[in-house]
Amino acid sequence: MAEERTTTTPDSVKPTGPENVSATPDNAADATGEVERLRQLLAETEQKLVAVETELNNFKLRLADMENYRKRLLRNVEEEKKYALEPLARDLLGAFDNLERAIEAARSAGDNGPLAVGVGATAAQMLDIFRRHGVTRIECAPGDPFDPTIHQAVAQEPTSQVPAGHIVRILHHGFRLHDRILRPTAVVVAVAPEPSPCESEKPVADASATPASP
Repeated sequence: MAEERTTTTPDSVKPTGPENVSATPDNAADATGEVERLRQLLAETEQKLVAVETELNNFKLRLADMENYRKRLLRNVEEEKKYALEPLARDLLGAFDNLERAIEAARSAGDNGPLAVGVGATAAQMLDIFRRHGVTRIECAPGDPFDPTIHQAVAQEPTSQVPAGHIVRILHHGFRLHDRILRPTAVVVAVAPEPSPCESEKPVADASATPASP
């Protein structure tokens, strides 16, 4: 059985050359419109991105403010706890001063009896209780230089036994609560004594006087 072959005439072949591709005005207008739409969409997206970044920065600032506020609040709470005993400590210092005055009076009178010993033991116990709660005595002694940050000058006393500007006597000791001054130490401060009348009237040698000839 013979195979049937079909032949294609040249007229049935469609040319595919560039001369057959032609852009219509409608297609060009559609392409231009699409490009413009994409540009507008890109601009809107960029604007939205800027708005989002601005909002994100504002959120970060608010978050930082909240963190700073939290830290300040914690510091305030810790400080309040640290110095919560300040009013009580101030009130107890007056009672401790009375104990020290009683001890000094007994010492001056030469009293070493049970009552004086008991008062001294009570004062020592109070100091120990103070220390356990962060209250410490400001240590100083006569002859130490006057320090206005921890001392309070109640009076001045002319004396040559102690240099001027140094402590002559301690009236009552000061105390700290941790690093805060509860009260300064009350002291009497030395000043230079006035020159005596004899010293002020001492004759002064006349430098212009000529020495006697031998």
